[in-house]
This record gives sequence, C-alpha cells and structure tokens, in this order.
Amino acid sequence: MERYAIKELYDWKNRKDRKPLIVQGARQVGKTWLMRKFADEAFAKSVYINFESDARLVHLFEKDFDIQRILLEIQLATGIKPDSETLLIFDEIQEVKRGVTALKYFRENAPEIPVVAAGSLLGIATHRGDSFPVGKVDFMTLYPLSFLEFIEAIGKGRFVDVIRRGDWDLLSSFEADLQSLLRLYYVIGGMPEVVNSFAEEADMQMVRRLQQGILDAYERDFSKHAPADEVPRLRMVWRSISGQLSKENKKFIYGFLKEGARAKNFEIAIEWLKDAGLVYKVNRAKKGQLPLSAYEDFSAFKIFMLDVGLLSTMSDIQPSIILEGNAIFTDYKGALTEQYVFQQLRLSPNNRIYYWSADNSQGEIDFLVQNGNRIFPIEVKAEENLQAKSLKFFVDNNPQLHGVRISMSQYREQSWLTNYPLYAAGTIIS
Repeated sequence: MERYAIKELYDWKNRKDRKPLIVQGARQVGKTWLMRKFADEAFAKSVYINFESDARLVHLFEKDFDIQRILLEIQLATGIKPDSETLLIFDEIQEVKRGVTALKYFRENAPEIPVVAAGSLLGIATHRGDSFPVGKVDFMTLYPLSFLEFIEAIGKGRFVDVIRRGDWDLLSSFEADLQSLLRLYYVIGGMPEVVNSFAEEADMQMVRRLQQGILDAYERDFSKHAPADEVPRLRMVWRSISGQLSKENKKFIYGFLKEGARAKNFEIAIEWLKDAGLVYKVNRAKKGQLPLSAYEDFSAFKIFMLDVGLLSTMSDIQPSIILEGNAIFTDYKGALTEQYVFQQLRLSPNNRIYYWSADNSQGEIDFLVQNGNRIFPIEVKAEENLQAKSLKFFVDNNPQLHGVRISMSQYREQSWLTNYPLYAAGTIIS
C-alpha cells in the first residue's frame, strides 16, 4: 500500500532544524504502519516502543527528563543503542505519563536523534496534565487514503498519473471505469485496514464488518477518554452527522439533535470530536475576499466525518445501492459526494476550507477554499446536472474569482467557470 504522506516524513528527516515529530490523526488511519515503513526505508536502525503494550517502559519519563538515562533504559529494554542513524518511534505516547513533555528535552538535549511520536486521540490527551512542548515539536496529520491512493491500492494505479496530468481527452475514454471506481470508494472509503481487506478478498460483507468495528471502537473511546457527562452528547452529535449531511441545506442544526437543543449544550462535544480527528468543522465565510478568515462566521458551520466509507456504513446504505446507482440512492448521493470532495480538498495542508451562503439564505456555495493568495469557489454536483445558479451569482459579484464545479460531467472550460470530473477532485488545488 502506497501512502503519499511518506514524502512528508522524508521532508522532515532532511530538515536542518528538525524537531521531534508528532504524527496526528484519528485511530486506525495507519499512523503506526506508516512510521514503521518509513523506518525500514529511510534508516539503518529503528526502535519501536508502544507505550500501551510495553510494560517495561511505562515509567520511562516519570523520574526526570535526563535524556542519557532515558536512552540507556531504551537500550536495555530493546537491545538497540539509539543514535543519529536510529529512528526512535514512540507509539501511543498519550498512555505514558509526561511522554509528550519529554519530546521537548529530546529537542534541546539530543537534537541529532530523530524522534517520531503518535497516539490515538492525541489532540485530547495532550491537554490532560502534561506540559505541551510549544515550539519544540513538528506536526504532521495523517488522513484516510485519498481516492488516488485507493485506486493504487486496489490495483488500478495506471489511472493515477493520467489524472494528475489532467489528460482529459484520454480520461474521457475511461469515464465509465473511473466513475465505477469512484462509487466503490464511496462504499469502501480510505481506512487502511478496510482498503487492504478489499484489495485481498473483494468481500463487501467483510468491508462492512470492518467499518462497523471501527465505528464501534470510536464509540467505546467516548466512554474511555471523554468526561462522563459529555458522553451522551458526543453520541448524539456523532450519530446525527449522516442526517445532517443528507439535508439539502447541510448547515449543522442543533435542533436536529433533539428538540430545543442549543449551541451551549453541545459545543464541548463537537470540539471533543474535532480534537479526536473524527469530525471536521467547515465554517461559513461571509465574503469571498482575502483573507477568508477575516470574514469567518463561527456560528454557522457544516460537520464532515473522517471518512466517506464510514459515513456510508453509518447511514446503513447497502453497498449494492451505491455501486449500481439505484434510484432510491439519489437523495443521499449528494451527502456522500460532498463528503468525498471535502476529504480530497482537506489533504492539502495549504487549503483553508470554508463555505459561503447569502445572508438571506437564498444561495450557497458548497466550498470556498483559500490556498495562499488564491480563492476557489467550488460547487459540487453528484450527477451531471450542470446548473450552478448560486455559483454564477457569487462569481458575478466577485469577478476577480473563477468558479469551479466538480461533477460527474467531463472537463470543460467556460469564461467564468471550469468543470472538473469528480474523480479528479484531489488534483484541482494543491
């Protein structure tokens, strides 16, 4: 399985001012696999320590932050002496007391030793008791497989370079194949274990069992890691996402959770899920001008899930309905399509993602993305329907911008708009 994020790890390794690296991401997105693959490829030696399963080192940082003592204990436990040619991997670092704080002292007292750390729910765990090493660590976020990574993993990688090049004439000859692969990605998504299982077995029942297992594990994490009084609200928000995205207006509505629900009752739950990497908030931008953050409306937002395959499982949609384009799937296709496009846009760390809606609610742009000094107003269409009234209105009122429509239709250019096929969503902005 090829993960494009490994390039970020090589870039990190070659920095002159390299700091210990924290690999962020939700559970089961493949952090451990990626770190170990990187170690095998790029280093003469590596030391892998899982603080959840290795009882010998659970007190490694409690006594003090004497790096020479710490390195000696690691050597005694593993038989490997860490040096500048050794990648030191701390997995599940949130499970050991003062583990995150210790990274500061590796930076200050042993900067020559490359250290990567990861842990499930790290964004939450680092706020509990430990002093966070601000300015002493680097960060990288790992997401589920992108659509292009997915088609490589299932043996269809021959399409990837052509999609990246934007050879639209050639791609038009394979449009039916690419659309079938896209529907398959809506079902399977990008969770590595699920993708690997499908690549080996092509068993949709197994795919659904694995996805349901992941969803169940996330809900168990609510009880394990979250404050007890927040758990019911966490579950309500989590289980509402499918329904929230299926509405024509996908703005998050608190009243959808229960009658009379208010923001103040659910803000902590939403932030907890966001910190855990399980959901993403996309706030409204009031204007299409630089910088979009200056026009951000924090009271209006959409929520997206971690993965489109998990969303389709949570929605209890049978894979055959999605794969065969069944008519009863029409109403929900927009939810999966917008989730899919969001996932591809999110992959670029330079993208700042918002959406736009008119003050009178008579018009909405699915995504408004700032990348550097460029703004991209983006409309998403699940089918070949090429009407884009809201996008046309928005571009007419912001003539410095060029519209982007992402749909099942082929690539085409107009004076004010470019249409990209959905399978190329991850290559439009980078």
